[in-house]
Amino acid sequence: MEDTNRSVASLMDSTSSKIQQLQKAFAELESQRAVTLNLKWNELEEHFHGLERSLKRRFHELEDQEKEYETKTRKAQELLEKKKADVEAKEKASLERLQKKRDAAVFAINTALDKYNNNNNVKSTEAFASAADDEDVDGTVQDVVEVKAYPELVKLCRDMDSAGLHKFVSDNRKNLVLLKEEIPVAFRAAANPASLVLDALEGFYPPPTSDGKKDANLLGMRRTCVMLMECLGVLLYGLDSNSVADVLSEDVKDRAKGVAEGWSPLLESLDMDAAGNGNSLEAHAFLQLLATFGVVSEFEEDEILKLIPMVSRRRQAAELCRSLGLSQKMPGVIEVLVNSGKQIDAVNLAFAFGLTEQFPPVELLKCYLTEASRSTSQGRPGNASPAVQDEFSERELTSLKAVIKCVEEHDLEEQYPVEPLHKRILQLEKAKAEKKRATEPTKPQTKRPRGPQPRATENNNNNNNNSKTGYGRVIPERYPQYVYDNRPFLRGPIMAAQAHPPPQAYSFSPAAAAAHGNFYGNCYQYQAPPPAYFH
Repeated sequence: MEDTNRSVASLMDSTSSKIQQLQKAFAELESQRAVTLNLKWNELEEHFHGLERSLKRRFHELEDQEKEYETKTRKAQELLEKKKADVEAKEKASLERLQKKRDAAVFAINTALDKYNNNNNVKSTEAFASAADDEDVDGTVQDVVEVKAYPELVKLCRDMDSAGLHKFVSDNRKNLVLLKEEIPVAFRAAANPASLVLDALEGFYPPPTSDGKKDANLLGMRRTCVMLMECLGVLLYGLDSNSVADVLSEDVKDRAKGVAEGWSPLLESLDMDAAGNGNSLEAHAFLQLLATFGVVSEFEEDEILKLIPMVSRRRQAAELCRSLGLSQKMPGVIEVLVNSGKQIDAVNLAFAFGLTEQFPPVELLKCYLTEASRSTSQGRPGNASPAVQDEFSERELTSLKAVIKCVEEHDLEEQYPVEPLHKRILQLEKAKAEKKRATEPTKPQTKRPRGPQPRATENNNNNNNNSKTGYGRVIPERYPQYVYDNRPFLRGPIMAAQAHPPPQAYSFSPAAAAAHGNFYGNCYQYQAPPPAYFH
């Protein structure tokens, strides 16, 4: 811009020399002209000087506008720089405050964690100290364990009452979550919590009864045994290696090994339905026994791996596999589940062990639905009974709901939309409801009688009396009863004797009424009805 201004200024400065050259050319032209020119040099000179002044004035105006624009631009730039500096300062202050809050939160968390660990260590030391250290001068054991919700647990564990503990847990299973939190704490009061749990396992396989029937409470008892072993595992997880060695002594491990060896042959006669569905409680208890008491190495790994598909559907399957040290064997276990039609269990374990790349969840779920639909269509004959068709429809419904639940639990909605599955569920449920309505026996509808219906009257007592005597008369609605009481020409002692008696006493005697005879006021004789009609 400055170079342009300088070039324009130099051109304007050379205007005078150009005018002088033009003057010389004009003089030479006048000397050689053939005719007289009307123009004078003074006029031309004045014209060119006017142009020069106009150009210079316009040039100075443009310079002033340029300087004003540069001033505004500089001020705007300074304002932007100032605002930028303010924003940076605020960002820096916010980051500093955020960092201080983060440091304070981390410090508080670390402090609470250290306090919690110190309390656990103190409780562990007090719980598993020798009897001489735990006893007062009077010889009584100190209470070093505090359980708020169920203080009875502490007494049962301190007394090593396995039967009482088993019964107490079974009776309070409605508060299962709270029990799982307090039982590991109560175990600290026991002299030997591992032996206490082993004692509670007695009766897991009760002797058969004379009639061959199973105990109705056997399932609940076995669940309690599994929960006690899980709580013992929680207790051991919070102890150091020395304390764990004290709890799981060699005698305890030998005893647990003997229990496991007694259970192992009985697993061959498992309930095939529960084992095939991956929900076997007996297999779960056996594996939990090995994991809790650390006797996994005493059994063949292949035999243990064969039991994993029997518990694959249970909620504790993934954690149980980790406790058994089978993390490296999980690809083979998942492959077995896929080949046996348990794709949903395979998806859950793949997510638990980070094997979703090797076993894509969406493909497994689609394969599961395809196989379920194929088995349903092939197994359902065309002329099957309604009960068989309902069974196959119920299987398909169960499969669809299981896939939807798996998709929602692992946040796979973007990869596998579930709207078509919901629509299919609605179709099946609608067809099921229509079939149920079609098979239900129709209830006979009572026919309404034709013709006029009895008119409801307020004098119910009189109607009841009529029905008892057998002479009750129903007056149709379309023919209402005529009222005679308001007719003025039917009043008098004669009609009063023939009318129905009012609730109050008569104003004249029956003898006086009989003296007048059976006549109306118009002299027509009136035939009185039989006495039985009066009421």
